[in-house]
Amino acid sequence: MPLRIVTILGRLPQDLAAELSPEAIERACRQERYSWRDRLLNPVTTVYLFILQVLHGNTACSHAVHFGRWNFTDSAYRAARKRLPLAVFRRLVAQVAERVRAASTADSTWHGHRVWLIDGSSFSMPDTPELQAAFGQPGGQTEGCGFPVAKFLALFDLATGMLLRVEPAPLRSHEMSRSAVATTGLLPGDVVLGDRGFCSYAHIAILLNRKLHGVFRAHRRRAVDFTSGRQPAARGEKGHREATIRPHSRWVRSRGDSDHVVIWSRPKIKPRWMSESEYDLLPGEIAVRELRYRVHTPGYRVGEVTLVTTLLDDSIDPAGALADLYFRRWQVEVYLRDLKIAMKMDVLKCKTEDGVLKELAVFALVYNPVRSVAIGAAKARAEAASRVSVTDAVRWLVGAEGDEDLSVILVLPTREGRVEPRVRKRRPKQYPLMKKRRSVLRKELADKEVAA
Repeated sequence: MPLRIVTILGRLPQDLAAELSPEAIERACRQERYSWRDRLLNPVTTVYLFILQVLHGNTACSHAVHFGRWNFTDSAYRAARKRLPLAVFRRLVAQVAERVRAASTADSTWHGHRVWLIDGSSFSMPDTPELQAAFGQPGGQTEGCGFPVAKFLALFDLATGMLLRVEPAPLRSHEMSRSAVATTGLLPGDVVLGDRGFCSYAHIAILLNRKLHGVFRAHRRRAVDFTSGRQPAARGEKGHREATIRPHSRWVRSRGDSDHVVIWSRPKIKPRWMSESEYDLLPGEIAVRELRYRVHTPGYRVGEVTLVTTLLDDSIDPAGALADLYFRRWQVEVYLRDLKIAMKMDVLKCKTEDGVLKELAVFALVYNPVRSVAIGAAKARAEAASRVSVTDAVRWLVGAEGDEDLSVILVLPTREGRVEPRVRKRRPKQYPLMKKRRSVLRKELADKEVAA
C-alpha cells in the first residue's frame, strides 16, 4: 500500500476513511465475485494508485510508478487497472455515496427536507474508434478532427456539496434518460432541485411514485396561466409559450396572484427515453403547484421565473421560500466546476470505454473526500463551505506529513452578486484549427516539400 495513502486516509473523517480502507476494497471485490492473487499490484494497491493519480490532477500512469518505492512498470500498472472489474469501482462509489446519504442530518435540511441538486454536464476523451462508437462526438466536425464527448448526470447534496451519484451517457442521448437512475435510493420526502430541463410530466410522476418532491423551473414550452377558475385547453389545441395560448392543465385552487395548484394530465405520446411499460406505470394525472416571481437582483439575466413543484402547501412552503431555494440551484454549477475544472475531470485520459468508465468512477470516489476536507476547513474557520477553495483542499490532502492543520486551507473572499465578463486575456497560439484528417495534412506537407 502506498505510504502516501496512509496519510490521506488519516486526514479524512472516520466514516469516509472506513469506506476506503483495505478491508472495504477487498470486501467490494468479494461481493463482485472477483478473485485475485496476493501480488504487488493487488486490488488495494491498484485502487489506491488510481486515487493518487486523480488527486495529482489525473496524471499519467508513468507518474504513478513514482508514488512509492516500486519495482513495477507503468504497463504493469495499466494491466492491473484493466484486470480490476468496473463493478468493483462502482461498488466502492456506492458505498461512499451511501455514507454521504446517511450523513445528511436534520441541521442540513430545508424545511425538514433533504435537498438534492441534479444537473448534467459533459467530458471529453481521447479520439479512438472504440470511444467514438461508444459516446460519439459533436456534429459539424470533420471525421478525425474532433474528440468523443460523453454526457453525465450528477446528484449533489445541496447543504454539503457531497456527490451522491454520477451517471454517464452517450452524447446524443437525453439527460432525462438517466434521471430515474440518478434519483434511485433517495428517501421519501427528499426534494430534487433542477432547472427547466427536468420539468416534465414523466420525471415529476416518477418522483411522486417514489414519494419524492421536485422543484424545477417551468419548461419554456409549457404555457402557464394564473387566471382563477379558467378552463383547460382542448386536447387538440397545441400548447405554446405565448400567453394567448391556453394551458392544458386543469385549475384547482389559487394560492395568490401568481401561485396556484393545477392538475397535469399524462401526455398521449411517451418520451423517447422511456419504454412503453415504464410509461404505463405512470399515473394518469398529477397535482403540481405553479408559481411565478420577479428577480430584482442587478446583473441577473432573468427578470421573471416560473416554478413547478410538488410541494403544494403554501403555509408550510411559501412562495418566497421556494424562490430562495431555487436561487440556490446555481450552487450545482459551482460543484460541477469543482469536479471538472479544479479536479481536472473535463478531459479523461483512458482510451477504452471500460477505462473511461473506471476513470469517471474514481473521480466520483475522490470528490467526496475532497469535499469533506473543505467542509471540515469551513467548520474550523466558521465559514461557509462554498467559500473554501477545493483546489487548496486537494493540495492539503496530498501534502506532506505533519501539516494536519485544516485552518491553513485557503478561504475565498465573498463574491455574491459579482458580475464578470466571459472573456480570455491570455492569447492562444496562432495555429489554425484542425479541419482535415491528420493523414491528409501530412500528405499536403509532404507535397509542399516535394514541390519546393
